[in-house]
Amino acid sequence: MLKSLYILCLLIFPQLFLAQEKTENKDAKDVKVGLVLSGGGAKGLAHIGALKVIEEAGVKIDYITGTSMGAIVGALYASGYSAKELDSIFKNTDFESLIQDNVPRSAKTFYEKEDSERYALTLPFNKFKISIPQAISGGQSIYNEFVRLLFHVKDIEDFSKLPIPFLCVATDVETGDQVLLDKGYLPEAILASGTFPSLFRPVEINGRVLIDGGVVNNYPIGELKKMGADVVIGVDVQHGLSDRESLLSATEILLQINNYRTVRDMEKKSAQTDVYITPDIKDYSVIDFDMGKVIIDRGVEAARLHLSELYKIADDHNIQRQKIIAAGINDTLLVNELTIQGNYNYSRAYIKGKLRFNVDDKITFKKLQQGINNLSATGNFRAIKYELLNNGEGVELLLDVKENPDKMFIRLGVHFDDLYKSAGIVNLTRKNVLMDDDVASIDLIIGDNLRYNLEYYVDKGFYWSFGINSRFDDFNKEIDFDLIKSNFDVDNNSNIRKINLSATDLTNQVYVQTVIEEEFSFILGLEHKLLKYSTKTLGQLDTIANPSGTGNKRTYFEKSSYYSTYGQLTFDSYDDIYFPTKGLFFDGDFHFYVLSTDFNDNFKEFSIGKARMGGAFSLARNLYLNLETEGGFKWGISPVTSLDFVLGGYGNHLINNFTPFYGYDFLSLVGNSYVKAYARMDFEFVSKNHMLFAANFANVGDDLFRTADWFKAPEYSGYALGYGLESFIGPIQVFYSYSPEIKENHFFFSIGYWF
Repeated sequence: MLKSLYILCLLIFPQLFLAQEKTENKDAKDVKVGLVLSGGGAKGLAHIGALKVIEEAGVKIDYITGTSMGAIVGALYASGYSAKELDSIFKNTDFESLIQDNVPRSAKTFYEKEDSERYALTLPFNKFKISIPQAISGGQSIYNEFVRLLFHVKDIEDFSKLPIPFLCVATDVETGDQVLLDKGYLPEAILASGTFPSLFRPVEINGRVLIDGGVVNNYPIGELKKMGADVVIGVDVQHGLSDRESLLSATEILLQINNYRTVRDMEKKSAQTDVYITPDIKDYSVIDFDMGKVIIDRGVEAARLHLSELYKIADDHNIQRQKIIAAGINDTLLVNELTIQGNYNYSRAYIKGKLRFNVDDKITFKKLQQGINNLSATGNFRAIKYELLNNGEGVELLLDVKENPDKMFIRLGVHFDDLYKSAGIVNLTRKNVLMDDDVASIDLIIGDNLRYNLEYYVDKGFYWSFGINSRFDDFNKEIDFDLIKSNFDVDNNSNIRKINLSATDLTNQVYVQTVIEEEFSFILGLEHKLLKYSTKTLGQLDTIANPSGTGNKRTYFEKSSYYSTYGQLTFDSYDDIYFPTKGLFFDGDFHFYVLSTDFNDNFKEFSIGKARMGGAFSLARNLYLNLETEGGFKWGISPVTSLDFVLGGYGNHLINNFTPFYGYDFLSLVGNSYVKAYARMDFEFVSKNHMLFAANFANVGDDLFRTADWFKAPEYSGYALGYGLESFIGPIQVFYSYSPEIKENHFFFSIGYWF
């Protein structure tokens, strides 16, 4: 009876029920849903998994607040990325490289490459006091990525105008106050919110020095409600207080200190959250970015436990937010204006030279990031912030740099090899010594062989740069006496097989340098070289033969100064000089010797040219191939042999025309010309651990190119099996090498960067 009455009323007064239904839906539409995402470092990747489920349930988010990693994920979501796109972005991101601010080797000038591959430790040295850097990373690589990912909302300064209104939280490091970031440049805001103390350098915005917002508010639910949220969905990836066994790093201890207050606050804040999602990630730390896939999946699992609540929040009449196409890595930019501010000691030409692109060039985001990395690699800037602003048909690049106040540095390193033996290096570097854009550096190398290296360089970017070098090298090596007899006019003493040779080299250079096509370095210069080759062996033998004689005197085979002009063309895109996995290399050098003090009374003008080229390639996962070829020749009829090519041994810092060659000891093969081929397989079986197999082949002799003997089958060969480790003091390498021609084997050891 009641059912029949209900149907009758529906037929007679349909407008009554429809009006009621519309009213209910109108009320539902007025409900605003807010999303709050906590900080938590790598654990914040669980936010992405939770967002996947929130989207799956059909929930439309109206407001987002976040802190630290929650701010980063929240800002990207608020800008228009879907949860699926965020999942793809973060799974394909090398967080270790971004956090460590590993500037690619290709971003460095040739001077900077040599600098970074010589020292194990660099510390600021101001007013004769050594200081410790503020943080491990400056955050530049992360900022570059934020600019790229958020390019499509670059012109939105009011974050409430984003597709989803957004704000994040940072901490004023001077006052301890909470700072709400709801306006400005979005990449800069989320960088400040995620600047974890000691890991990242503080970020300065509007005169305030900011660090991680988690210090004061790691779950900004109050700010979300003030934005207008009626219903709050919260994803909390914080963990409670850890026991002593879990506090294994400085990062975890700092997090524990901050959690004293946070744990108490969350008791109140969790009660204010309508849907409180807490992924089970207690087994992961804030730096476990390598576990990103698992952490994202934990976010999915935790959110699915609340699906019924999410379905209740979802409204059938809610219109999904408009999809925005985010910027891709291959998108191009037309930079039609460049504004630089904050530079005082480094000129506009210097900065433009580092960027390596011109105004009105069409460039990719990758090219822009390379330019910023080039600038960062100099170490001359504490912060490099930039904005891309609409400017007609293109964009204006507004570059705001903060120069590094540290102008003096002390650098240290240690090394051992079979030629120079043990050594320690102490370097003092000073920037802006005589003028803007300059740097002066002196190495003092103490050990079995005393050496030094003095450099002064004025970097003018696109224009011709200028440099002065002075280098002193010295080593002793026992070699076959036949090698000396074949190159110098000495008495033929058939009783001597080996002598101890002392080699001393003092080289002074002045040069100009420019960059060609952004990648090639071209140098023109003048050089003075003082060469001394001597031994005490012959004097000791004289003492034995004639006890009444003076004895023990030093016998000189060479003691001349040589003056030359030279040119050098270099291209180097190897990603690592010791264990290259990709890139190409070319180095060509030509010296014209015009004058000598002529110790041996045999000088005539002559030239020496040499070139080395190669490439590194990936063959399979963690398996790499390095192929190189090189050669050199002497041009002229001068009988001077002191600068001939000498092959043998192993190393990355062999002076003059000494060339490494597996299978033979140092200083074994000599001639005024040579050709060499080299191949090395590198299997990185564990991170930073390398199993190495190398082979090299060569022809060495006099006038090989004139007689066409360079084209014959190789006369000399050598093979090597080795192990390499990338350590904090530099590469540690050991090789066993063998030559089938002489049926000899040699072990070569090297510890630390070569210098």
